[in-house]
Amino acid sequence: MNQREVQIREVGLRDGLQMVRTILSSEQKLAWCERLVDAGVTDIEVTSFVPPKIAPQFADAVEVATGALAIDGLHAAALVPNLKGAQRAFDVGMHQVHYVLSASNEHNLKNVRRSTDESVEDFVRIAAARDELDREVTLGAGVATAFGCTIAGKVEESIVLGLVETLIEAGAQEITIADTVGYANPAQVRALMRRVLALAGTVPVACHFHDTRGLGLANVMAALDAGVRAFDASLGGLGGCPFAPNATGNINTEDTVFMLEAQGVRTGIDIGRLLAIRETVAAWLPGEPFTGAIARAGLPATFAQREAVAA
Repeated sequence: MNQREVQIREVGLRDGLQMVRTILSSEQKLAWCERLVDAGVTDIEVTSFVPPKIAPQFADAVEVATGALAIDGLHAAALVPNLKGAQRAFDVGMHQVHYVLSASNEHNLKNVRRSTDESVEDFVRIAAARDELDREVTLGAGVATAFGCTIAGKVEESIVLGLVETLIEAGAQEITIADTVGYANPAQVRALMRRVLALAGTVPVACHFHDTRGLGLANVMAALDAGVRAFDASLGGLGGCPFAPNATGNINTEDTVFMLEAQGVRTGIDIGRLLAIRETVAAWLPGEPFTGAIARAGLPATFAQREAVAA
């Protein structure tokens, strides 16, 4: 594998699965993880510690997380919505835990049934619980609806920046800025991410884009231009937000990797192997809307030749 210049964080097993109709087995999810690692995808959000009645797909969160921690070369992460979820993740032994809140108070109330301020207070408690552990756990914090909200509309940049500053002061070791409902445009992304990066300093920053209005990959390029070097993506573009009417999923992992690699930006990921995994997962999830131009059209011959020469 080439040396990585950009980190692609696969979220298909979490964000991608949260709204699908078919419940995958723990064995299928872990096989998915193993094959992703074999393809060079080593950073994977493998599950979410949420109540099974809210998200039945993650009723096996403990089993999946435990199995993922045993996969050689995998840097497994779990999403948590609150302190209880975080404690479950800590108990399993997760080394990477992601927390998320919404910049839009209205969206936060719909998503986790509490205000954004209350979610900030809960993050403070999670960080304190992390600090009491006798092992290292990287605690990341995501700011959802950072570019707009289907409920509230415009989200002021100052609110996003204020949350970033507050979360870092509270103990966040990574920040993710998310376009949860696919409202962002490249100019907006470039402007906000430059300010977020300046504010975050040495704290790593990632972006999470949805392709609801066809601008997902353009927004990746804008964030890359601003200095971001880590991006969430989902195999086949699976995923979405239940509070975004007609929303499509996340940016497609295969297309994202192709776009970057075609420009000489190294991800360390084998696209051919990704496409093979996609076929397997699509068979597991009949009727689900998979997206992706590379899966439809294939890799251009010029790209294959360039890779062969580079090898």
